[in-house]
Amino acid sequence: MEDVLGWLLWLLVEVVLVGTGKAVVRVVSFGQWRGERMSRNEGRIYSAAGALSFKHEGQRVITINGLLFVGVIFYVVLAVLLLWWASKP
Repeated sequence: MEDVLGWLLWLLVEVVLVGTGKAVVRVVSFGQWRGERMSRNEGRIYSAAGALSFKHEGQRVITINGLLFVGVIFYVVLAVLLLWWASKP
């Protein structure tokens, strides 16, 4: 039971991080870049193994791993900023 709960929690965290990464990529690139769709295997078809992004039909596409990376970086920066703000006198 604990294994299933742990797996579900990790899945939820991963979906949240990838979703955040997609939003950050769209905002930062002003809509010129997009995140890879989870239901498709675009990254496997069009990019090299382990790539964080690739170009498809003239548009930069960030892979799922790249989106996860961007999501983690976003929350780390957010945590640092919140801790800095909370520690101000």
